[in-house]
Amino acid sequence: MKIGSATVRVPGVCGELVQGMLGDDYYLVTCPIDYFSRVQVDLFSEGSPVVGPPVGGPSVVGPEDSPKAVAAVSATLAHLGREKLSARLAISNPIPRGKGMGSSSADVVAAIAATGLALDQELSPEAVGRLALMEEPTDGVMFPGIALFDHRQGRLMEELGPPPPMEIVALDFGGTVDTVEFNREDRRALWQSLRPETDQALELVRQGIKEVDPKKLGRGATISAEANQQVLLKPQLPDVLKFAQSMDAAGVTVGHSGTIIGVLLDAKERRGKSVFRQAKESFPNAEAVLHFRLLGGGVQRVG
Repeated sequence: MKIGSATVRVPGVCGELVQGMLGDDYYLVTCPIDYFSRVQVDLFSEGSPVVGPPVGGPSVVGPEDSPKAVAAVSATLAHLGREKLSARLAISNPIPRGKGMGSSSADVVAAIAATGLALDQELSPEAVGRLALMEEPTDGVMFPGIALFDHRQGRLMEELGPPPPMEIVALDFGGTVDTVEFNREDRRALWQSLRPETDQALELVRQGIKEVDPKKLGRGATISAEANQQVLLKPQLPDVLKFAQSMDAAGVTVGHSGTIIGVLLDAKERRGKSVFRQAKESFPNAEAVLHFRLLGGGVQRVG
């Protein structure tokens, strides 16, 4: 017998506005966009048959290509003391994988939140973040607004505020990065050596959010993007930077453990569609050119 159901959507990201270290802790600053994973969780009483082959153990059925989200449902049920329930998970997610756009994070966060809501329990962003980190390094999109989040251990969690009005023209030049494998390599010394740049980037992004100043936020994101060339080289970044400067853009953002590069624009100037068209002309070899709006993160219940 079905005892509960919930559907939520969670945004993906266009890379990160900043990534670095504070003390001994890693962190990223989220860059949520209007590109969503939509997840439905149906819960059934103990012993109820669930149609489909079990993927996450004997009690959870879900897409075979989303094992982390399926495992997250099982972990959430255990966390809530309802591990004897069975569940069915459905995912609709157009966000490309392996690009630094938070596709897997959006699935996992949405699966956790929907499981709680199906039991009439709204989990806090902090609780969702800790459960998500049991499955993989996770973007901080469970928090409203723009957030600073320790994507590895969850020791840093800070809501920075709502984003300034901004658009993003994103460029995908191909290739993928396995985030889990990428984060297994010890780059602590390298990240610590980049502290002067990333500290400056974080301060500018903080000011940009506080002062509702797209230019300051863009400068901070650009500093972080350029510093990250020492961690994960993007050969096309110099050309995208020149393009952004020629468009008088606010700056650029990148997937620090992905391939995506985004040109940040002040939405009040209403130039997103024009810059999108010019980017398609300027980068004919790009696999995809996309147009997004920067928005606040957080879980949104559907229906």
